[in-house]
Amino acid sequence: MPSKLPVSVLIPAKNEQANLPACLASVERADEVLIVDSQSSDKSVEIAQSYGANVVQFYFNGRWPKKKNWSLENLSFRNEWVLIVDCDERITPELWDEIAQAIQNPEYNGYYLNRRVFFLGTWIRHGGKYPDWNLRLFKHKKGRYENLNTEDIPNTGDNEVHEHVILDGKAGYLKNDMIHEDFRDLYHWIERHNRYSNWEARVYLNLLTDKDKDDSGTIGANLFGDAVQRKRFLKKVWVRLPFKPFLRFVLFYIIQRGFLDGKAGYIYARLLSQYEYQIGVKLYELRKYGGQLNTTSTPVAEQPSVPQEVGQTVL
Repeated sequence: MPSKLPVSVLIPAKNEQANLPACLASVERADEVLIVDSQSSDKSVEIAQSYGANVVQFYFNGRWPKKKNWSLENLSFRNEWVLIVDCDERITPELWDEIAQAIQNPEYNGYYLNRRVFFLGTWIRHGGKYPDWNLRLFKHKKGRYENLNTEDIPNTGDNEVHEHVILDGKAGYLKNDMIHEDFRDLYHWIERHNRYSNWEARVYLNLLTDKDKDDSGTIGANLFGDAVQRKRFLKKVWVRLPFKPFLRFVLFYIIQRGFLDGKAGYIYARLLSQYEYQIGVKLYELRKYGGQLNTTSTPVAEQPSVPQEVGQTVL
């Protein structure tokens, strides 16, 4: 076994017994592994402890910060560098070798990792899903997740959804990929994206009403910035386009050549189109009904009474 690296791995979890074994096996080279759990009802805690991970329970109070930022603020990390890994992600031996060299470079305070997404047994290499850069390795005192003012949205969970890390200092890019491969089923994929669409609808609303005009507490939107900032800039244009579910399918499957990923690419494209439709109707619900299905109850009209004749039998 290679020697342990001075890196603390942070894994947010809730009911992840299907994914945790492979995830934990892939991070054994780290000096410290911390599972931040949200009162799992399955065997997640037992599995984590069997791999020697430290388990911390997180109790969300419905306000900022959510799980990852709370962990960065409150946990006593044994190491300067922290690597944030989701339960459905794996760190390959080649990536660990690269991390061992990267953390020795004093020029950088953090690094972007590229995710290789697998869906229905297929690497989704096209459709704009690759490359997929995320700032996951950084000095824990130098990075915090941005606040997009979405913490009060119901039914999104207690973990940051698509917020990005704001880093104090320079960030580099690692060459080797991390693996994103969920071992659960499509039910969980759809359930997760149902929650995500709640969050996205509020983000869309904030963009349309300029509530995010002051982006000083975020990564910012910049057409000429890094890959994440460019995506944030393009989203400001995207939210104003019509027919987004149809455009999402065309963009992913045709323009960005998702068809090259075969049957899995087609199914993924259809699901993303459905996801975009969910965001749209939830945005409509927010704008017109304040996030409720109905704003007022409709009174039921009273039925006029029918006078009964003497001796009439009531059935």
